Amino acid sequence: MSVLWVLGAGQLGAMLKQAATPLGLDVRPVDIESTATLPLSANDIVTAEREEWPETIATKQLATHSNFVNLATFPQLADRLTQKQWLDRLELATAPWFPVESDSTAQHAYQTLGARVLLKRRRGGYDGKGQYWLKQADNTDIPEDWKGHAIAEQAINFDEEVSLVGVRGKNGEKYFYPLTLNLHINGILYASIAPLKRLNALQSKAETMLSTLMDALDYVGVMAMECFRIGDDLLINELAPRVHNSGHWTQAGASVCQFENHIRAVAGLPLAPMEVKNQSMMVNLIGVDLNYQWLTIKGLELYWYKKDVRPGRKVGHLNFCANDHSVLQNALSELNLPAPYPEALTWLAKNLPTTETATQ
Repeated sequence: MSVLWVLGAGQLGAMLKQAATPLGLDVRPVDIESTATLPLSANDIVTAEREEWPETIATKQLATHSNFVNLATFPQLADRLTQKQWLDRLELATAPWFPVESDSTAQHAYQTLGARVLLKRRRGGYDGKGQYWLKQADNTDIPEDWKGHAIAEQAINFDEEVSLVGVRGKNGEKYFYPLTLNLHINGILYASIAPLKRLNALQSKAETMLSTLMDALDYVGVMAMECFRIGDDLLINELAPRVHNSGHWTQAGASVCQFENHIRAVAGLPLAPMEVKNQSMMVNLIGVDLNYQWLTIKGLELYWYKKDVRPGRKVGHLNFCANDHSVLQNALSELNLPAPYPEALTWLAKNLPTTETATQ
């Protein structure tokens, strides 16, 4: 039987392996710093849990394999310049932007994009890292070491942040999860909730946008599209050619989770439309210690990543799924987590619909 290798051995690789086990597939996440010679066979398949990677002994072996799914896509979406160029080429809505060149000036940014402009490093940068604000009121200038290595984006006064996770098979077949509402604090995703009936009106529009992109790239597997909602419009903020944090709720709340769907797609197995089980919520565990007392809370499922706990580091997540929304409200009230979690839990409680208004 073919082995499915995952470039990267973080939590996403571990959850891909977990999802593949009931299917009888041999999935092997590989540490990008590994110096071992991997027993790759010609019929094996390679996927990745990350957009980019350093050149190491391990990554050289995997990235030169003929069955590395989406190999050509990763560099195009990992670089925010080429990612934005793809969106513009496909006429998919995104924030106004321009590449920061060696001769770019803050004055040009303000004249072109407005009084608040966000610089984003072209490569790397996640969870709020790799970003720098230009503010005309403060006479902020472009740092020299950002020139030639960043894009400049107009500040968007959005109503909400939502994301769409979809899967595309080798034959072009596509399925999508419901739009997910997300809360970021200091650039880090703290909480997600899905499905929400009030987002249904945007579902078709979001699916068309992500579908257009996946088809253009001939993409296979799960992709996530993070968007700003502005009234009835969506602007694409970021794309992730992999399983995504905002889709973790599908482990508890869908008949086929995002991890299994990715495995099915890249392995060439049949895809199927996923059924939403009940109302779901997800809370990221960021820089907090493991507490098994969480398991006493009804409706809660714990995923601990077995990482060293450090401030700002994602070390696990909690999934909640229940048909009785009072169970979910009670779960939020029972969680005792440090700041800024009270903000995130209050946000979830506010956005949690009543059982009568939920969509199932």
